[in-house]
Amino acid sequence: MNTEDETSCTTTNEMIQALLDMPAPVPKLSELGMVTEVGDGIAIVTGLARALSEELLEFASGVRGIVFDLEPGRLGVVLLGPSERVMVGEDVRRTNKVASVPVGPALLGRVVDALGRPCDGKGVIDAATERPIEVEAPAILHRSAVSRPLATGIKAIDAAVPVGLGQRELIIGDRQTGKTSIAVDTILNQTGTGVLCIYCAIGQRGDAVARVIGAIREGGMMENTVVISVGDEEAPGLSYIAPFAAMSIAESFAAKARDVLIVMDDLTHHARSYRELSLLLRRPPGREAFPGDIFYVHARLLERAGQFTAQAGGGSITALPVVETQAENLSAYIPTNLISITDGQIYLSPRLVRKNQFPAVDLGMSVSRVGGKAQSRVFRDVAGNLRVTLSQFEELEEFARFGTRLDETTKARLTRGASVRAALRQPERDPMSAGEQLAIQLSAMEGLFDNLGEADINAAMTAVRRAVRSGAREIEVHIAANEPLSDEDRAWILDAARDAITQKTDSHGPDA
Repeated sequence: MNTEDETSCTTTNEMIQALLDMPAPVPKLSELGMVTEVGDGIAIVTGLARALSEELLEFASGVRGIVFDLEPGRLGVVLLGPSERVMVGEDVRRTNKVASVPVGPALLGRVVDALGRPCDGKGVIDAATERPIEVEAPAILHRSAVSRPLATGIKAIDAAVPVGLGQRELIIGDRQTGKTSIAVDTILNQTGTGVLCIYCAIGQRGDAVARVIGAIREGGMMENTVVISVGDEEAPGLSYIAPFAAMSIAESFAAKARDVLIVMDDLTHHARSYRELSLLLRRPPGREAFPGDIFYVHARLLERAGQFTAQAGGGSITALPVVETQAENLSAYIPTNLISITDGQIYLSPRLVRKNQFPAVDLGMSVSRVGGKAQSRVFRDVAGNLRVTLSQFEELEEFARFGTRLDETTKARLTRGASVRAALRQPERDPMSAGEQLAIQLSAMEGLFDNLGEADINAAMTAVRRAVRSGAREIEVHIAANEPLSDEDRAWILDAARDAITQKTDSHGPDA
């Protein structure tokens, strides 16, 4: 054997020995299940004995689903995509993770679906991190009292139903009473405040969501707003997880000491989606055919809002859930659930809508259980008697319908009540500063709008707002500092209002 043959033989032996010394490859195992039944938004899966509750599953068709029911030998799975694509007999794999949504500043100014996928045609969202949509609510030790106001820019709310940062305030009323308008105006009023906003549309029509997005963009708040949209034509599973995903996005900002306003429009559609999924999964129905745990679903969602301590990030999440009633039935199952969970409600009355009173906030039925602690002292001083004045006026108004003779005192009360109620009217997309609201309310409570017609009151309010904008900067500072209204400030406001009203009523026609 020559030298070349010996060298070749040695090299071959070394290669064989190296292969023998390598560890044996470990086979990659994955659990594989099979679809045995498909419904409208749900699937029944077998063969995944180790799957966990709320785990994300991947179907061979590309659709994803969340494990809802764990039963012996089968899983009830909620689909997050079109159920038409899922076929009986196809494979299902575990992902070993829970459903998550991308979070972070990259979502600001974007329109996404419940899984954080872009819907606005602006390209991929470069989010650095993801957050599970279902997390435990912060403990009581990580919460602090609601002490800072959230200005809505709406006179009737800021005066009588104040909202604080970290509060959960329900917006409730029949169809077409202005619930979404209240929420959108509140978002627009956060311009320049540093508050980030999340608008979660659940089961809304595409044109309605487009109008909301257009209003937010025109109001200059789109750069500080995330819009999550799930239409009623999409899978009910997406409608179910949408508010949870929105809350996870809000928590990511609150953990960095930011104040967040989240609007859930609306939880009636959310409850109906959950009912549909539960009945298809054969969960036993309860009152009004809703499953009994719908209360727990909404409770664990809204309990994630609040004002948090520095150890928990120092931010806040203010929740404005929306719920729809039918024929003013506040005792229905879902409305009563949400009323008991939240810190108060803003009730919009169809009766006021028929009287052309917009926003149609019924102050007798509306309440804020914690926001009063955060309300500015100036508003408490000026609008403290607002509820009493309006309630007495409404009682007298009903009494006067019978044509009874009225004394002068009663007539004066009717006149004052009518002017105060008219002063609470406010057009859409026109939030007011605290100083403008204060001047109009003070003018109405002091009788400056008495004996004026409706058109004249509207013109007078416009004039008062213009006068305040031009010369009441110090009053705005006092309001921001939570200082009481001094006699000098009160006198200045009333004098400016009288001059503005006199000039406006002397001229012909309101100033647009």
